[in-house]
Amino acid sequence: MGRANVVRTRVDPTFSRSISFSNVTVNTPLRPTTQRGVLGALITPYARHDPPRTITVVGNAPMPGSAARAALIDDSDLVVRMTSFAVDAPGGPPRLGRRTDVVMLHRGVIAGPGTFADHTSRLYLLVEPGREHWEREERPDWWPPSAGAVPVSNQEFTRPLNDLLGLDGADVVWATTGTLTTYLVSELFPDAATRLTGVSIVDAPEQTRFAHDWGEDVTVTPEHRLHAESALLKAWHTQGRIELVR
Repeated sequence: MGRANVVRTRVDPTFSRSISFSNVTVNTPLRPTTQRGVLGALITPYARHDPPRTITVVGNAPMPGSAARAALIDDSDLVVRMTSFAVDAPGGPPRLGRRTDVVMLHRGVIAGPGTFADHTSRLYLLVEPGREHWEREERPDWWPPSAGAVPVSNQEFTRPLNDLLGLDGADVVWATTGTLTTYLVSELFPDAATRLTGVSIVDAPEQTRFAHDWGEDVTVTPEHRLHAESALLKAWHTQGRIELVR
């Protein structure tokens, strides 16, 4: 699907303010009534097929070389990466592919070289479960304004996922960005084949630090329950909701 170099302005239903996006082609007026409709309609133009038939969510864990994995990622209809992600260097060994269609952010992101590179060709989504507890609404002033960053509804995504994880919404607990992203795209596009790769929590939920393909290791923050996430992701794989790609 082609993308015109125009700017569309849409109303963000979560905060009732307008957000501008560049390089998006919309063939029909956008009139969804829920944020699921909004996100589905916004994401679809960034996919290679309408609707996307294959979706790959790529986490930030270090991965060994694999031409097959890199090809699977880049051949997907939709590639979703997050925060300080890494892509394969030109001419370098294939591991994680090079395509990026959608980027998941949170306010505490440590931007890597790829986070805002070519940002006008991508859709940015902002996960903000901390807004239910202590996080302020303001966004970092160093983010490119044209990156947009559409908020992901806590009511429609964060809270239902917490329920699936057996977490009490009154507590300061929520899923990692990778698990939330996997839940979001598999909810929005249930008929697509959703793959998840580049994650370490499935096989190592006991870890206390996250190793990243780009950047330094970071401490697993206390709001996450990795054993619950690992069990849920494995169950989704067994049920056929997602495919875990190692």
